[in-house]
Amino acid sequence: MRKLSPLMQLGLLAGPLLTMVDSSIVNVAVPDIAAELHADLATAQWVVSGYLLALAAGLTTTSYLARRFGTMRVYAVALAAFLLASAGCAAAPGIGGLIAARAVQGFAGAPLVPLAMSVLLGRQGRERRVPVAAGLLFFLAPAIGPSLGGLLIAAGGWRWIFLVNLPIGALALLGVRRLPPEVAPTADGHARPDPVGLLLLSVGLVGVLFGASRATGEGWTDPGTMVTLGVGVALLLAYVWWAPRTRDPAVDLTLLRHGRSALALVLSVTSSVVAFAAVFLLPVFTQSVQRHSAFATGLALLPQGVITGVGTALGQRLAARHGVRYLVVTGFAVLAVASSGLLLLTAATPLWATSLILAGRAAAIGFGITPLLSVMLAPLPDAKLADGNTLFNIAQRLGGSIGVGILGSLLAARAVQVGPVPAFHEIGLVLSGLAVAAALLALRLPTRTPEVALDTIGARSAAGAGHNVAGE
Repeated sequence: MRKLSPLMQLGLLAGPLLTMVDSSIVNVAVPDIAAELHADLATAQWVVSGYLLALAAGLTTTSYLARRFGTMRVYAVALAAFLLASAGCAAAPGIGGLIAARAVQGFAGAPLVPLAMSVLLGRQGRERRVPVAAGLLFFLAPAIGPSLGGLLIAAGGWRWIFLVNLPIGALALLGVRRLPPEVAPTADGHARPDPVGLLLLSVGLVGVLFGASRATGEGWTDPGTMVTLGVGVALLLAYVWWAPRTRDPAVDLTLLRHGRSALALVLSVTSSVVAFAAVFLLPVFTQSVQRHSAFATGLALLPQGVITGVGTALGQRLAARHGVRYLVVTGFAVLAVASSGLLLLTAATPLWATSLILAGRAAAIGFGITPLLSVMLAPLPDAKLADGNTLFNIAQRLGGSIGVGILGSLLAARAVQVGPVPAFHEIGLVLSGLAVAAALLALRLPTRTPEVALDTIGARSAAGAGHNVAGE
């Protein structure tokens, strides 16, 4: 297998890195954007929300586009569109234009993570290993966003958080153009669009995510929240019914027919909730209770991104030596212990101690996430990796948004009743409990990554001329 040059690797890694950083980098810029563009904070917040909702909608088109036009062609076009939208954001004269450009940026950036992961994992054969550089960058990106945003705003203003994408993305496009043709599955000229599935999945996903974000401010019993969530969940359930009954569904759910893959997906989502709940809720504690600046908080979050990325590489080696079940169970057990460290936080706790607690959690998450991904994707041939990675990203967004939304609402309610410090300690107990439950559930994982007959499954897919295995 041909080795990729550094420029080619940048082409595959920069796209996911940019879209993941842009999910969080704008958060610290909302007040500055509102002030310069003469908008209220509620309107300016749509610069963040519009991006995330459009990204979710764009995810639903990823699998079909990859099958129809080819993985790398879609990746390259999406990256170019993302860069053009970034330039549009930087040049936006008003809040309406900025929100519109951010929505385009989110929609264009949606395919970058699942398609890049499909290529990187497909090159690893049956082992489905995440390259060290990819693991490091992907897990560092969410943590680096707020810190990088603060630096860019201080240096040149909020428009620089979009301009910085352009030189990095231009180099990435050069790398993509040099990638060999055999790096990814080619287009399937027989793939047909699934307009019904796309409508059910995209509107349902956006409805649930919007409802979860609305619940954080308005409450889970708010009529608008309940209606939005209810409609979203109903549409997603309708898609689960629809997908096995149609040829070329928007996102193939065949993966869920494999019990071990479904279990690995559930555990991955649980790990995401436990991990990112602290990432999103801890800055509220450090800034409002401990009175640290947003920049200082961002620096305290950085080490966990690096440690999680390094942990992914170590996790793959340890899984090969000791087995998937042992490593994942141990990882969740360590995560439970490390999460209990949140019970030690007080108004006077120094940031270095907080960072140390987060580092312990990050190591545990890094050890387990790649073995889980290996188990989840093991039954899939390379041609189906785009579907598997898209489903993984959708599940992560749904689980993360709902989980963080519920925990955020619980924190806000309990802070009023018992005070912010005891309330945050209760969140620590909940996170530890989730990690313990996941450790027990992980006992059902296989000892080793299952060696499924990938060639057989691939032959069935080819012989079926694109028919969904679940619908046979």
